Amino acid sequence: MASQSQGIQQLLQAEKRAAEKVADARKRKARRLKQAKEEAQMEVEQYRREREQEFQSKQQAAMGSQGNLSAEVEQATRSQVQGMQGCQQRNRERVLAQLLGMVCEVRPQVHPNYRIAA
Repeated sequence: MASQSQGIQQLLQAEKRAAEKVADARKRKARRLKQAKEEAQMEVEQYRREREQEFQSKQQAAMGSQGNLSAEVEQATRSQVQGMQGCQQRNRERVLAQLLGMVCEVRPQVHPNYRIAA
């Protein structure tokens, strides 16, 4: 009986050690999975940053040329508007004089399409 009880104790101790080993292995596996997940997340973030930086540089190159073109068009528009305003200022008095002359000088005439009824 003592040998059976000693055998049972040994089996229980062996089962306890096996359970501890299994629990330890599960903990190590969980740690490795967590570490692998963190490493993968860091790689994804690094890749995303690289692609974002590449996109920004391409966008800046494309927009830089368009921005320069836009500035040139805006400058040309400003110069044209200034030219028109200068022309308007120079011709303002002459045009006003012509308009007032046409309105104030009434010359009575028979219209060419008027037919005298007989």
